Amino acid sequence: MNSELEKTFVDFFKPNQRLIHKICKIYTDNAEDHEDLFQEITVQLWRSFPGFKGEAKFSTWMYKVALNTAMTLFRKPRKKGLQHADIDVSSLKMEYEVYEDDEYKLKKMYQAIHGLSDVEKALIMMYLEDRPYREIGEILGITEGNARVKMNRAKNNLKTKINTK
Repeated sequence: MNSELEKTFVDFFKPNQRLIHKICKIYTDNAEDHEDLFQEITVQLWRSFPGFKGEAKFSTWMYKVALNTAMTLFRKPRKKGLQHADIDVSSLKMEYEVYEDDEYKLKKMYQAIHGLSDVEKALIMMYLEDRPYREIGEILGITEGNARVKMNRAKNNLKTKINTK
């Protein structure tokens, strides 16, 4: 393994790992699945990293890989056992934050988000991150205009789910 490549990966990864935890929170219901998905996304990022050309921001590229991994993983029947990579995932792990303030509201929001489609989950998460529509479109492989339309539909769907719970 190339230690310089690993160091570069870790330097890019560490300041952006909250993004992965947010994706995990939206696509999982419990701590065990969160941990599994975090590891799976990290492995996929590591495997894909040699192909990162720097044409987009690292966080944009990371979003794309992480969302694709989450959506693909949860469309298939769950596999037992994680894929292994030649990087120590545990050294990169940061405990995800537990939000105690407004915990009830957050729990209700996350329950509603869990009821959305995979694409709507991704859209809402990027909206909450204040990502520009141009970047959202780039991550999802759609036009900026299409991202706006899908976002409005996703927000309306989320409002409906929150208000009916």
